[in-house]
Amino acid sequence: MSNQSIEIRAAQKADCARMLELVQELATFEKAPDEVSVTLAHFEESGFGENPVWWGVVAVENDIIVGMAIYYIRYSTWKGQTMYLEDLLVTESHRQKGIGQLLLNALKVEAKKKNFPFIRWEVLEWNAPAIAFYKKNQADLDPEWINCTLTVN
Repeated sequence: MSNQSIEIRAAQKADCARMLELVQELATFEKAPDEVSVTLAHFEESGFGENPVWWGVVAVENDIIVGMAIYYIRYSTWKGQTMYLEDLLVTESHRQKGIGQLLLNALKVEAKKKNFPFIRWEVLEWNAPAIAFYKKNQADLDPEWINCTLTVN
């Protein structure tokens, strides 16, 4: 497959149902298929409501979304506003075809346009294909920081 058949564009509200399917695919891949609890209404409101908190780009082939990247603005007291990449996913049938690179390139363009000094994200330590992809893109995988989560419910 050639990348010429892939369109990278900004996510739209009408894309949300398919994007949530990809989120579920990612959760299954990450061995947490029952952890997705966000509703379509909440997802749509959070991305396309009066005060959006996430933005995204999608990879489309033949009118079907085959990949996506979702990000939000993170604030660093040392660097100011930065881009936080929440999810970058290419559906399994379309992996190893350069689509992830197209999505990452689109995020780099967006980050530069918004004067974000860097893009930050997390990757599971066992996800060797993703780690190799990020290393190929000269990402700094920082072993010094530990991710923390505090559940408030």
